[in-house]
Amino acid sequence: LFCPQFYTFTDQCLSILALASFYLLTNAIKTSKYNFFTFLPLNLFEQFQRIANAYFLFLLVLQVIPAISSLSWFTTVVPLVLVLTVTAAKDATDDIVSAICNLCMIFFPRKWMDVQVGDIIKLENNQFVTADLLLLSSSEPLNLVYIETAELDGETNLKVRQALPVTGDLGDDIEKLADFNGEVRCEPPNNRLDRFTGTLTYAGQKYPLDNEKILLRGCTLRNTEWCFGLVLFGGPETKLMQNCGKSTFKRTSIDRLMNVLVLCIFGFLAIMCTILAIGNFFWEMNEGSQFTVFLPRQEGKDAKFSAFLTFWSYVIILNTVVPISLYVSVEIIRLGNSFYIDWDRKMYFARNDTPAEARTTTLNEELGQIKYVFSDKTGTLTQNIMTFNKCSINGKSYGDVYDYTGQRIEITEVNTVDFSFNPLADPRFMFHDHALVEAVKLENPEVHAFFRLLALCHTVMAEEKTEGELLYQAQSPDEGALVTAARNFGFVFRSRTPESVSIMEMGQQRSYELLAILDFNNVRKRMSVIVRSPEGKLSLYCKGADTIIYERLHQSCSKLMDVTTEHLNEFAGEGLRTLALAYKDLDEDYFSQWKQRHHEASTTLADREDKLDQLYEEIEKDLLLLGATAIEDKLQDGVPHTIEQLSKADVKIWVLTGDKQETAENIGYSCNLLREEMNEVFIISGNSPEDVRQELR
Repeated sequence: LFCPQFYTFTDQCLSILALASFYLLTNAIKTSKYNFFTFLPLNLFEQFQRIANAYFLFLLVLQVIPAISSLSWFTTVVPLVLVLTVTAAKDATDDIVSAICNLCMIFFPRKWMDVQVGDIIKLENNQFVTADLLLLSSSEPLNLVYIETAELDGETNLKVRQALPVTGDLGDDIEKLADFNGEVRCEPPNNRLDRFTGTLTYAGQKYPLDNEKILLRGCTLRNTEWCFGLVLFGGPETKLMQNCGKSTFKRTSIDRLMNVLVLCIFGFLAIMCTILAIGNFFWEMNEGSQFTVFLPRQEGKDAKFSAFLTFWSYVIILNTVVPISLYVSVEIIRLGNSFYIDWDRKMYFARNDTPAEARTTTLNEELGQIKYVFSDKTGTLTQNIMTFNKCSINGKSYGDVYDYTGQRIEITEVNTVDFSFNPLADPRFMFHDHALVEAVKLENPEVHAFFRLLALCHTVMAEEKTEGELLYQAQSPDEGALVTAARNFGFVFRSRTPESVSIMEMGQQRSYELLAILDFNNVRKRMSVIVRSPEGKLSLYCKGADTIIYERLHQSCSKLMDVTTEHLNEFAGEGLRTLALAYKDLDEDYFSQWKQRHHEASTTLADREDKLDQLYEEIEKDLLLLGATAIEDKLQDGVPHTIEQLSKADVKIWVLTGDKQETAENIGYSCNLLREEMNEVFIISGNSPEDVRQELR
């Protein structure tokens, strides 16, 4: 039974008022398998799970029994100790490397392990985040911080987090931070990296806390001089450690094969010893009593007992049938192979100065045993560099270039659009259809509304390095591409605060009041913003997957929806990523009432997401369709050749993508995942194992 933890903090100290007894864990973590005291017993336990090692230990026990041993126990103990020592040294080296990685993250002016829940800590640029923190303030304007989450989710693009304005006013004033008095209610520890639910109560006001206010352990602070954060979770309760499994001893297919082979050798050895013991039994029965030439026959000795002793004697004599150096030879080969991986120039990426690195010497040969590859598309097969390629606005498609006869012209860099009319245009942006620029210049209302939506409906942050030099920080490359497109066509996003968004519309500065952001997630597949224009007009702007947007359109958009669908299918057939855009005007009285319910839902802990989703569904309906966008994400160099070679090696490849079916099929052919010689490509639409099996039949 879990209950929300009730934290209050004063003077950098956090006390807990919970419905159940609770104690705080330290911030210390452990990802290595051993420590100084457990290394020897644990490592020996792991090594003796190998059958050959257990066999030689058993053989050593037999050799200390004088009645059956004809060899000295030294002949077994020396090679066995040597084998165990070599393997232990290799395992210790691997574990020390893991421990050093921990130490590299732990030792700062104050050790990470000493950080307590409730501490207010300062982080500086390029430092790892020490625990799960509530961001309080930062050196950046609007109390933004930029973080890299590659250690958490593998994504290399920077993400933006922003402190609440009420805590951002604390700045870097130590006295104010020490006097900060408030109350945090938050969810119990969990492994959801993309979700956080909590509230901050300060000065009689309650403020909602979500993932955009939280810095997770394992992130790296980038492009931010400093920031202060309140420790909410530490050590094993952080989301990073909640996602980490326990370190286990992994066995490779070679290890399992060697165990099977050793068992077969044991069987052969047992048969040989049994045959020899049976021979000894009959010899003792027939000849043993007369065979007293050198030594007198021992009293009480019979043929059965003699055969029993002979069996174990031959186990010792024939012990070399099982090669004691088998495992250590394999370990040495693995170690050498790991060096070859580190030194391989063909696995060196010169652009980022990144060589291949074998982080374990135990699993190298498993790379050659792979049968299935499960791959993401965006950022793995593709470059994750999005470019605005085409669009559809009010039933007209833009992006292709035609000659005077109506034939499509091959697009080259020669006929790119001249954006010199816009002093704030991004010089790296390229577009080829001059008709869209002319529509903007002619002040086509639908075209202006289209780009106004792109300039307002996003979570991008703008940074102006010098006069006119804008730098956009987008959590999603798609958003960055769309905002850049709007910028070049005259709708320049300049800045934002938690309460407003400022854009330059065809040379005129305009500031929109930002009233609500209806966040995107993988279930909603859309995002919306509600803004008030300088003239006082309330509008909701929405963008998302076309199937989701179409479900929420007003019935008057049916004809426009049919035309736009044709354009979307054309874009998807070219492998482009598509989004639909829509808007609606809002009634002031209705919105005031909806806003109050939205605030209540956003500051509750119980079922916050469900309550917010219900409110979002309520207001995101009867939308008016504006058009659609098409973004290109090119394949990375060498992807088609790599997939072709893997397919020839009979490796089964699965690619996961959230694109439309037509886009996914086009990408499949582009990267050689699907090939023309395939007889048929069929779609499996089942949502359960039974449905899928039925379709496959």
